Amino acid sequence: MDYFFHPLLEDAIELHVHSSPSIFPRRQTDWELIEDVRRAKMAGVVLKAHEGQTYDRATLLGEKYPDLHIYGGLVCNAFSGGLSPVVVDVAIQMGAKIIWMPTISAEQHQKFYSHRSTGKLFNSEKPLPHLSGGIRVVNDEGKLWPEVYEILYLIAEKDIVLATGHLAPYEVEVLVREAKEIGIQKILIQHVDLGIAKMSLDMQKKLVCQGCILEKCYLACGSGFHDISLRSMADSIRELGADSCVLVTDYGQAHNSPPVQALGEFIQQMMDNGISEREIEKMVSINPRELLALSS
Repeated sequence: MDYFFHPLLEDAIELHVHSSPSIFPRRQTDWELIEDVRRAKMAGVVLKAHEGQTYDRATLLGEKYPDLHIYGGLVCNAFSGGLSPVVVDVAIQMGAKIIWMPTISAEQHQKFYSHRSTGKLFNSEKPLPHLSGGIRVVNDEGKLWPEVYEILYLIAEKDIVLATGHLAPYEVEVLVREAKEIGIQKILIQHVDLGIAKMSLDMQKKLVCQGCILEKCYLACGSGFHDISLRSMADSIRELGADSCVLVTDYGQAHNSPPVQALGEFIQQMMDNGISEREIEKMVSINPRELLALSS
């Protein structure tokens, strides 16, 4: 497909993108996505799927495209094992680079969509297993479940990325505090500006002070959410510092632009709002490489 690829995509790594196969309508297959990554001269991509693991797909793609950094992980949703240390252990042994806390199975996610006009928890033409109640990572006393501690120890042992998924802000606070205590070095706070689990700027600053990396997510600015303007997004990056942020799209939905094109649009729109090329490089290339422990 012929469309413009922004020059600052060269050597970039997209940490949050969706493709098919999927139970959800997706804009591109894995193969189509990777072809765009190659054409844009990006360094790589991390595949995410709410309904299962992506480390196996990423391994196969990486065998065909050894010049690219193609990685996957595991989302701890109900239909992919939930908060299961056994499932997480296998995922890490199979090459998962990121373990995401629950997304569409999270209690916070379900509460958010129960108050929207559609009342739908997700956009799917196929049924998903029953999602009664939703998953929290904390108990009624505000402490992490024992199995969550087991998962954190597994992540710390292999020094991979812990991502917060769609947890409520109060859950994120507890999770981050305990993860840091255990020794986890790489914590990715997901789409902090997105309405599903939006965080105040003060909380974002607190997380930065704890050494977390924050996703600045194009989806939050898009037509489906309108949770933050592009100008406000750029302002928040200036307040937080590019050293503590990554630019991601969270794209892949059938109605949105192809993810690589969208990341280029996001880059340009941030530059139009005063973010420098050096800051862009930090957020799309240097910080993702550090999270993924890539030397080149």
